[in-house]
Amino acid sequence: MLIIGVAGGTGSGKTTVVQQIISELPESEVSVISQDSYYHELDDLSYDERCEVNFDHPSAIDFDLMTKHLATLRSGNPIEQPVYSFEQHTRLERTQTVNPTPVVIVEGILVLAYPHLLDYFDLKLFVHADSDERLVRRLKRDVKERGRDFDEVVERYQNTLRPMHNEFIEPSKQHADLIIPTHKKNRVAVELIRDIIDRQLSKQS
Repeated sequence: MLIIGVAGGTGSGKTTVVQQIISELPESEVSVISQDSYYHELDDLSYDERCEVNFDHPSAIDFDLMTKHLATLRSGNPIEQPVYSFEQHTRLERTQTVNPTPVVIVEGILVLAYPHLLDYFDLKLFVHADSDERLVRRLKRDVKERGRDFDEVVERYQNTLRPMHNEFIEPSKQHADLIIPTHKKNRVAVELIRDIIDRQLSKQS
């Protein structure tokens, strides 16, 4: 099994890069673990209290469960990945079964910022985008897909996202094996990643 960590700031284009990698592989050979699924359960808090949680700080993520799940997958067993609701700021009762596959992609803004996760990654990628570009993408996504208010998104970006990016996410770039620019010309990077995947899987087999 080859486990790939993909990090980068909010709105950097991580999902696009992950989709490009997936498109290069047979569907049955790759699975994706999203950091967003591992926010701590906050059922003990009211909705208003949950809205005040700093979801961009490492303490908001259940990294212990994530590392446990990666160990389970690596041992050849399936996991029940949590399903998170961005509208309610909490986990749902249902889970999603993820089966072990030859390639597992772990995607999220902080996956290279947590030391214990780094030990599981055979390949570490960081997706880079300018701050203005990331803000525009975050605005479009949160307003359209997550039911956020425009002013709320801008305020959160200024007061939470940007400081957390500077403190935790940007420094995690030092752990990356490859830094990928997030634009249409990153095809070369994706092809390089595919070559690395092929070589690593051949070596493991």
